[in-house]
Amino acid sequence: MKSPVPDYLQEVLDSLSENTDGAVADYIPDLAHANPDVFGIAVTTVDGRTHSAGDDEVEFSIQSISKPFAYAAALTDRGFDAVANTVGVEPSGEAFNELSLEGETRRPKNPMINAGAIATHSMLGGSVDERVSRALSFFSTLAGRQLTVDESVCRSEMATADRNLAIAHMLRNYGILADDAHAVVEGYTTQCSINVTVRDLSVMGATLANAGVHPVTGERVVTRAIARQTLSVMAGAGMYDAAGHWLTSVGIPAKSGVAGGLLGSLPGQVGIGVMSPRLDAHGNSVRGVKAFQRLSDDMGMHLMEAEPYGSSVLRSISEAHGEVRVELQGVVQFSGAERVLDALSRDSSLGTVLFDVSRVDRFSDVGRRMVLEGMRRVVLDGRGVVLTDPDGVLPDPDLGDGTFPQIR
Repeated sequence: MKSPVPDYLQEVLDSLSENTDGAVADYIPDLAHANPDVFGIAVTTVDGRTHSAGDDEVEFSIQSISKPFAYAAALTDRGFDAVANTVGVEPSGEAFNELSLEGETRRPKNPMINAGAIATHSMLGGSVDERVSRALSFFSTLAGRQLTVDESVCRSEMATADRNLAIAHMLRNYGILADDAHAVVEGYTTQCSINVTVRDLSVMGATLANAGVHPVTGERVVTRAIARQTLSVMAGAGMYDAAGHWLTSVGIPAKSGVAGGLLGSLPGQVGIGVMSPRLDAHGNSVRGVKAFQRLSDDMGMHLMEAEPYGSSVLRSISEAHGEVRVELQGVVQFSGAERVLDALSRDSSLGTVLFDVSRVDRFSDVGRRMVLEGMRRVVLDGRGVVLTDPDGVLPDPDLGDGTFPQIR
C-alpha cells in the first residue's frame, strides 16, 4: 500500500499552483532572478520519515530561516545567560529590518529580526571564518547532509547590505557588538546564503520538534531546553509583524526567508518545509503561508489544539494464518496515524488486514480520516479489511463507494 501523505501534499500544491500573488524579493539582485513558479513541500515526522511533493530537491538560500538555528547554536556555545545579555526574546511588532532595540539595555528585541540575528551571529566565533564554519557545520548536522554556501547570492547580498551594515554599526556603538561591524555582517550574510531544500528544512525543523534529537540519526544536536527556547521564540517572533496573526490562525512555530522558504516545527510531531518565491508585504511566501494554513486546518496541527503525540499508537503489527493484525492504542492523531500508514506501506503480504482498535481511547478527526484512507487503499490493493471495534471509537467506517470493513 502506498502512503497517502505524499498524495495529500501534492493536492495542497495543486490547489495553490494558480496563485501568483506577491513578488520575488528584488532588493537582492540574485533573488530578483529567481524562478517564481518553484513550489515544493516536505514534512518529516519525529520518527524520521520524510514525505514530500513538488520541487522538493531544488536548492535555495536559507536566508532568515537561518536565524532560529543560529540562535540555537549560540545558546549551545555561550549559554542562556550570555545570549540573554546580548539579545532579548520579545516580539517587536515591526518589520524584519527595523532597528528594534530595548530602551535601556539597547539589546535587539529578539533574534528573529535582523538586528537580533546579527548580534546572535557575532556569538558564533571570533572571526568571519570561525562564525561561518560554525553555522555551516551546525546547519549541516541538523539537515543530515553537508550543506554549501551560494557564493553568488552572498556577493549579491553584500553589495546591497547597507541597511544591515548600518544596524551593525549602531549595535557596535551601543556595545552590543564587540567585533568589527563589517566583518560581522559579512559572516551573517554568508550564513544566510547557505543552500537548503524543503526536505532539509523539514528535517531541521523535526530535530527541534523532537526536543533536539535528530529524527534520522538519533544524535542529540541540542538540549531539550535549547529546543524549547528556540521554538518558543519562533512562535512569538518568527513571522515578524505578522507573528500574532500567524500564531492565532496557523499555530505552528515558524520562520520565513526572503528567498521564499518557510520552516515550521510542531513540537512532538513534525518539521515542515515549504518553498515558493513570491512574497507578501511582510516578506513571507504567499503560497507558503497558504500551504501552512491548509496543513493546520486539515491536519489539526494548530499548537493550541494539537493532540498528545502517541509514539506507541501502533501497539503491534503481526501476521498469522494469512492475516495481518494491526493493533492500535491510545489517542490516534496525525503523527500516530502516519506511523500506521507507514507500517502498512511496508507490508508486502497479500492477506486480509485486521485493524484492532479495542485499545484506542480516541481518534482525532484527521487520525480517523487517515486510518480509513489506509483501509480504503488496502481494499484497492485487492485485500480484505476487518475491523475489531467493540467500543465504537471509529464511527461510520465508510471506505468510499458504500464500502465498509467486515466487523469482527
